[in-house]
Amino acid sequence: MKKIITYIFYLFFPLLVGGIVAFFIKDSMDYTSLIRPPLAPPKFLFPIAWTIIYLFMGLSYFLYKKDFEERNILDFLYYIQLFVNALWSFIFFLWKARFIAILWILLLDILAVLLIYCFFYKKKISAFLNIPYLIWILFATYLTIGIYVLN
Repeated sequence: MKKIITYIFYLFFPLLVGGIVAFFIKDSMDYTSLIRPPLAPPKFLFPIAWTIIYLFMGLSYFLYKKDFEERNILDFLYYIQLFVNALWSFIFFLWKARFIAILWILLLDILAVLLIYCFFYKKKISAFLNIPYLIWILFATYLTIGIYVLN
């Protein structure tokens, strides 16, 4: 039973983190009032995209942990990038520190690449499940820089 609860945690923890972040920043989100760069998606697309991405992230970690129960650097990298991901929303929306948000998301980009790299050598499917995440945060990097420059 404990193993099942642990697996459920692995599957849904990123979604839980995203939900908690959304709860705290929902009244501070000023996306629609900002001048946005070309290709900026409508606001309604973000929760849909993040839900799918968080589910993929959770699935990737679950699949990895089924085969590799011991703790290692990949576990640390997974949770630290999730923390950096969550904190970006506070920096950008709650604290409106747009330049710091650029630096922070560049750190997130690097951590996501490292995560995929580490997953690739341990559990390839876990690496592939995180590619949409990397693509989305690279796009978010473009949006973050564009919003900073335009506003």
